[in-house]
Amino acid sequence: MSRRSTAPWVLGILAALVVSAALLSVSLGAIRIPVERVLAVLLGDGSDPARARDALVILSIRLPRTLLGLMVGAGLAVSGALMQGLFRNPLADPALVGVSSGAGLAAALIIVLGDRILAHLGLPGPLPYAVLPAGAFLGGLGATLILYVLATRSGRTAVATMLLAGIALGALSGALTGLLTFVSDDRQLRDLAFWSLGSLGGATWAKVAASAPLILPVLAAVPFLGRGLNALVLGEAEAFHLGVPVERLKRACIVLVAVAVGASVAAAGVIGFVGLVVPHALRLLIGPGHRLLLPASALLGGAFLILADVVARLVAAPAELPIGIVTALVGAPVFLWLLLDRVRPDDV
Repeated sequence: MSRRSTAPWVLGILAALVVSAALLSVSLGAIRIPVERVLAVLLGDGSDPARARDALVILSIRLPRTLLGLMVGAGLAVSGALMQGLFRNPLADPALVGVSSGAGLAAALIIVLGDRILAHLGLPGPLPYAVLPAGAFLGGLGATLILYVLATRSGRTAVATMLLAGIALGALSGALTGLLTFVSDDRQLRDLAFWSLGSLGGATWAKVAASAPLILPVLAAVPFLGRGLNALVLGEAEAFHLGVPVERLKRACIVLVAVAVGASVAAAGVIGFVGLVVPHALRLLIGPGHRLLLPASALLGGAFLILADVVARLVAAPAELPIGIVTALVGAPVFLWLLLDRVRPDDV
């Protein structure tokens, strides 16, 4: 009852954090725009002709970047919460199911071999940029389908088998991506580095419109999985006896993670540690109940990625750091702390 009463306060605070992070993201950059002028532009106040430049910067560049960061961060964080609930392990991460590695390999194939294939077919180049995110999304879905086939026997999905197969598939994808890096030229090498570290720098309204129909339905669906994931903590047999359709729950989690992470990688490249750090930090703060944890992860994940993007833009201005570097600098120490906290001297 206590947690139910605190849920609106938690979600309200996180929603306020999202709004604050979004205003900060739209305000800061190479051209700093005061928050009051940002609000005037967003509210449609056109009384001052001098705001035309502000409106161009905000509406054409920063607002789509902020909205894309919000969706990608929410999708990655919710995917992490789903994976941690499915594996019953707070160290689980969406990369474990091979979605990120599969999407990254597909992107590398398109970057390195796309123009060569067009030339071989006698078609004019270069390859349209829209093919890259589409290929990354299909690569993530393909990797998830392979894992599901490998881990499913007689209609039952073995989570441990899926975990081990995901590790193997990730290693294979990394090796093939390394081979493609070896045969790439300088331009392709820069594109590969940019893609593998992630960035919101190429955000446009077209990317926002392409990502929203994939990520938003996932965010709308995950709260309905809270009861099943709470029961799954007790074990699969116990959850089944409580009336939870365990196999259907597993399939739903896998598909939702594949869609959310695949769309996120397609829109912003490979961004690590969001799905690990955000849900685990919330689990320590508000408890393990997934009915509150899942929507809270969406809000905090969006705010975290927006703030990471602000740091990436400002720390090396006028240059811009890949956002994956910022999230790794935060996430890697947290991961090591979690790992060391779970390993006791008696376990050695």
